[in-house]
Parts: sequence; C-alpha cells; structure tokens
Amino acid sequence: MLTKSIYTQAITCLKTLWRDKYKNEPQPTIDKTTQTRLEIGKQVGVLACQLFPNGRKIEFSSQEQMAMKTKRWIEEGVEYIYEATFVFENLLVMVDVLKVTPNGLEIYEVKSSTKVKEINLHDVAFQYYVLSQEGYEIQKAFVVHIDANYVREEALEVDKLFSLTDVLDEVELLQDEIPKRVSAIENALADEENEPIIEKECFCDFCKEAMGIPEYSMFNIFNRGTKKHTELFERGIIDIEDIPDDFDLTKRQRLKVENWKEQKTDINHEKIGEFLEELTYPLYHLDFETFQQAVPQWKGIRPYMQIPFQYSLHIEHEDGELEHKEFLACDSKDPRESLVKQLVENIPANVMVLTYNMSFEKGVLRALAKDFKNFSTHLMSIHENIVDLMLPFQKGYYMTPLMKGRYSIKYVLPALVPEQKDAYKNLNLIQNGADAMNAFPVLVNLDGEEKEEMRKALLAYCKLDTLAMVWVLRALRSL
Repeated sequence: MLTKSIYTQAITCLKTLWRDKYKNEPQPTIDKTTQTRLEIGKQVGVLACQLFPNGRKIEFSSQEQMAMKTKRWIEEGVEYIYEATFVFENLLVMVDVLKVTPNGLEIYEVKSSTKVKEINLHDVAFQYYVLSQEGYEIQKAFVVHIDANYVREEALEVDKLFSLTDVLDEVELLQDEIPKRVSAIENALADEENEPIIEKECFCDFCKEAMGIPEYSMFNIFNRGTKKHTELFERGIIDIEDIPDDFDLTKRQRLKVENWKEQKTDINHEKIGEFLEELTYPLYHLDFETFQQAVPQWKGIRPYMQIPFQYSLHIEHEDGELEHKEFLACDSKDPRESLVKQLVENIPANVMVLTYNMSFEKGVLRALAKDFKNFSTHLMSIHENIVDLMLPFQKGYYMTPLMKGRYSIKYVLPALVPEQKDAYKNLNLIQNGADAMNAFPVLVNLDGEEKEEMRKALLAYCKLDTLAMVWVLRALRSL
C-alpha cells in the first residue's frame, strides 16, 4: 500500500525509498533526538483530540476492517473520528481527525510544529485525493499546529495552545499532480535494476553519498539555493579543489577556498591581538544548557522556548588561576528562578563574560530578564558585557583545514588543542548539546544510581564546554 508517509517521503527523496526497498542496507538506529520528536508528536496528537471532543478512535487492525468501520461511522453520523482510515485502490490514508457534517467531510492534520510546512500541504493533499476518489465531498482541510505565541497560565488551555490553518485552497491546487506523482513513485519502486535519478535539490545522506559529496565541499562554502551554489552545481563542481581560481567570490569565501586548496593554516596575528587586548580580568567563561517543551508544563513557558536548566562557569584570573562554579536544576519543576538566583550570585555586574556563539547566551539572558523583573538589571548587565570567543574563527582570523570551514568549538578545540581532540568523545552518556537537551526532561523518570549517573554526565559535559573555552583562549594567546 502507498501510504501518505511513503508519498511524502518520495517527494522529499524517492531515492531513499528505493534504496530502503532494494539495497537491504542496515537501517539507522533512531537517535535520542528523533525518538524525542516522535514522542512529542504522539503527545501533541492526543492533546489535539481535545479540540474535537467526544470522538471515536479507529483502533488498529487490518486495513480493510479499519476502512469498513470508518465508513460505517460516517454513515451513522459520528461527528469526530480519530484515525479515520480510507483505502482507494492501493492508496491508504489515516486522517488524524475527521469531522463528519451533513454537507461533507473536514480533514484535520495534526502537527507538532509551530507553522505549516510545504510538505504538510502534500500530506493533506494526498488525504484529500484518496477521500475524493472514494466519493466523499471535502468541505474543509486544516493543519492543526502549535501556536508559538501561546504563554501558559496556571492551567494548560488546549484551545489556545493550537492554531488551525486553513489549507483547502492549496491542497486543491495540488490535486492534478497526485496521480502523476503516484504513478512515478510506483514505477520507480517497481524497477529493481535502476536507481532513481538524483534530484539536484536533494542533499540527504543517501544522495550526498551517491554524488560523492565529501564532508567538506563547496556546499559548506555557499548557501544552498544561492546563485553561486546553483551555478557550480550545474557545472558539476562539488569539490572545493575544483572551484576555478577566477570564480567570483567574496573575501571570506576566497579565504576559505584558498585555505583548503593550499592546505595551510592562516593566522591574522594583528586581528587576534586586537581581540585579546579587549579582554579584561577576571574573565567569566559562561555556557548554558537548555531544553524545550512543545506543550508547556509550567506557568510562563511558551512552546519550544529555550528553557535554561544548567550552566557552567569558569572564572579565569589574570594570573591564570581558575575557579569553577556550576548549576544543574532539580527535575520536575521550572528550573529558571533557581538558576537566575544562583547566576547573579556567581557573576557580579559589570564584569567581562566570555561565551562561545554569544547570540544563544544573550537570547537566554534576555528571556530571563523579561520573565524575572527583580533580577532584570543584573541579568542585562551580564548580557551587555558578553564577548564572543567564536569571533576570531568566524571572521577568519584563524583558519585551518582541520576545521573544515566550521567554527563551532567542537571543530576549533581539536584544531588548536590537539591533545584534547577526543575530550568530548571520552565523555560518558552526554557528548553534545542535543544529548543534554534530551537527557534533562527524562531525569524525572529515573531514580537511584541511574539518575545520579545522568546528573554527573550532564555536569561533566557542561563543565567541558567552558573548560574548552579556557583552552582555546590560551591557545590563541600562545599564537
């Protein structure tokens, strides 16, 4: 059966579907981030049903039985049907919420995102097509998604958490495409010998591998869809080594291209010196860890806002002495107020604060200052005195092929401090920000030694982030 998920995946990348069917390649394990996203989707789907009360759910069984029960309930006039199932020829759809009215049916597709994406339109259009072919009149079609502007009060207001976007006009315009797309998908998946042709717009892992795109290529130099990116791709130029010397480049693009071609380290000692001269001591190296909630659990929280639950602080004195302070919230309650109270104790007003990619830390501080008025003056003092350690690498003052055109600290640290190249890999349980973001919300479900081990892992990871900043800064000074 050709389901709506297969249909939308084929629109994204038909080659992936074909390889899944014929290449017998090992399926990638579902990482924690993907698992979290799936769990959020289930949670949001259940909540959205409250917008359509007293409905009946089609329980999972055979496709034929599910479709027959759906048809019977429509004929009986059941107003809301969850997971309404329809089969037309070899096409299968399950509608998140179906509303049955005297004049026809209404489709409600639930998404955990905060806006309607283009692929969602194809999703709903496929449902519209199958229902229409089965002889039903579609009166309305909506995508039900999270309202990013909703702020929770004491109780969760489900009707305010969600927004309904009418997509009927858009999905009706897509109807003529569907039979041709379905035919193309079926033909491609029926051909065991010939792998589908790669679309130039697709850069999924499968297609990048098939095109021989290396880890660092011209795609890392030029933003996708820009004129230069498109021109080079159409000329078959992927490797940076193949970019013509006379190709029109900005100053920064040329620095990156030449640095890679020549495989040498470029150091602008003057600019690095100017950056270092601006630093005053003691220096407060700061790093936050945050997580998000699609469905806000506490008062004052918006969907998907960055909720800080942890920070690490290395205080570096002019003589090189280091102090370390840290905070990790208790689980199961809003961590922000306790974090703010300790943060303003640990960082005095009007001192120099060093972060890596300061836009993130500044964003966290602005949000905290807005929500905790009693501490806003102190928090904004920290905000205004932040210096970004990423700047020398972002501006190209230090550039080496080892960084592969990137300037996150995960690439900069092993390039400047090679003896620490495996520092993050050697950490237990938590090795990156995504791990930390996914770990904190599930602490509440752990107990005993397992919870303690996870808390230690979170503390070790965040501590390394600020310690890595100390090491990178010392390496810059040594230049």
